[in-house]
Amino acid sequence: MSPYLFTTRRLGFRTWQSFDLDDFAAINADKEVMRFFQKPLSREETQAMIDRMLRLYDDRGYCYFAVDLLETKELIGTIGLGWKTFEADFTPCVDIGWRIARKWWNQGMTTEGALACLDFAKRKEIREVLSMASEGNTASIQVMKKIGMTYWKHFDHSELQDFPDIERCALYRIDL
Repeated sequence: MSPYLFTTRRLGFRTWQSFDLDDFAAINADKEVMRFFQKPLSREETQAMIDRMLRLYDDRGYCYFAVDLLETKELIGTIGLGWKTFEADFTPCVDIGWRIARKWWNQGMTTEGALACLDFAKRKEIREVLSMASEGNTASIQVMKKIGMTYWKHFDHSELQDFPDIERCALYRIDL
């Protein structure tokens, strides 16, 4: 039986396992990968994130999934759906997001995976998905456009008030 909830031509999407911690912690510790987040994450913070994703999957049937390259079974990072409840005029909401290891950048994997996650959201009867990124994160904003999302507005992220370089975010959405 396949460990994957769904796949694309190159990628497999699954729930998190204990063996993912080392690889995902390395991704979360990479300063360039984490450039548009508050800070790189420690191993303990990565474990806490994995635990949150497992709870979200249990509660809602989706999360930011562990994503493997099917050819090698290597964890490339995470792509999936989240549930955002921070203070904003558009929350609570379902969002789509991603974080992949630098060696997999610029190969179309994020776009491929995000499109598969939108299809998964449709199967879950989710009607609207949002995505947000710091306005300087042009690579993520480009993925949002490539997967058919449209610009909604800019906003100051309430959880990033102490991080003025990344606080201003672009918000995109798509109806499914």
